[in-house]
Amino acid sequence: MKTDLFDYELPESLIAYYPPEKRDGGRLLVAMPGPQTVRHSAISELPRLLPAGSLIVANDSKVIPARLSARRPTGGAVEVLLVRQEQDSDDFCVWNTLCKANKPIRVGDGLHFGDIAMGTVTGAGEMGHRTIRLNISGDAFRAYVAQNGAIPLPPYIRRDVTDSDRERYQTVFARYEGSVAAPTAGLHLTDSLLAQIRQAGCDVDFVTLHVGPGTFRPITAQRTDEHLMDTEHYAISESTAQKINQAKADGRPVIAVGTTTVRTLEGNAAANGGRIVHGESATNIFISPPYRFNIVDGLLTNFHLPKSTLLCLVSALGGREFILDAYREAVSQEYRFYSYGDAMLILPERP
Repeated sequence: MKTDLFDYELPESLIAYYPPEKRDGGRLLVAMPGPQTVRHSAISELPRLLPAGSLIVANDSKVIPARLSARRPTGGAVEVLLVRQEQDSDDFCVWNTLCKANKPIRVGDGLHFGDIAMGTVTGAGEMGHRTIRLNISGDAFRAYVAQNGAIPLPPYIRRDVTDSDRERYQTVFARYEGSVAAPTAGLHLTDSLLAQIRQAGCDVDFVTLHVGPGTFRPITAQRTDEHLMDTEHYAISESTAQKINQAKADGRPVIAVGTTTVRTLEGNAAANGGRIVHGESATNIFISPPYRFNIVDGLLTNFHLPKSTLLCLVSALGGREFILDAYREAVSQEYRFYSYGDAMLILPERP
């Protein structure tokens, strides 16, 4: 499809630069593709909106403080975004990164990380990726990152990172470190809200997908099928795989919390004949109309950027014209957009 078909007008004033005062204090646009209707609600009403018997699946990946300051031996400043650790040993570690500096970062360049580590650029990849080999162990470098790194807020949040971002740009169920962007639909959920969802007759479980910087990369090609997705690593436990497959066999809805969960489930199912198989793997699945879903029936998600892979995914589930109409309604009602903004719940069509 033409990329321009996934565009919409958004006033900059509707971009949320800060989270709501309370995690579950946001607004919720409820979209029902079957009758093609929308209504306005609140995140706090979520337990009463989910179909009874649903299996709710969220992403428990944890955001690392991946934005670091480094210096060249000449003193020049370099901003480094850690993307993924690729090797680890007792005396060195290797990271895939994105680097930003006044002059190009080339293979062979040295980078100082404080007084603790010296890195050498050993490889240059597409879209600005650089491989850096550091002269300390992975454990020691991760300790340095935890102390000196900054939370990598999305590029459209044009403000300095605050101390509160370390908590609020992280889900309450974050468990496994590895993401450079939060699975933002999960930011709305609290322990109390999850308990209420379970009390309402739904089950809740988790998968892990480590979100990479490609989640913010816009589609620049004229057609969506010309866009290449970044590969992201995920893990699904045996018990979770069994729960999901049983829910599908029983005809109970599977509701994903966030597009990262959708990519995990659909990427896994696409590689395994339509069923979920436990284990660790990676996916670069690009979901866009007219994709046919194997696992996901409904979705809790934030509002996404125009011409983005995430908007394509949501359009595949809810229907492009209906979703864009819902976005226009959200704009007219002044919903807050993007990572710290309000949310949309796409409910499964009734049988």
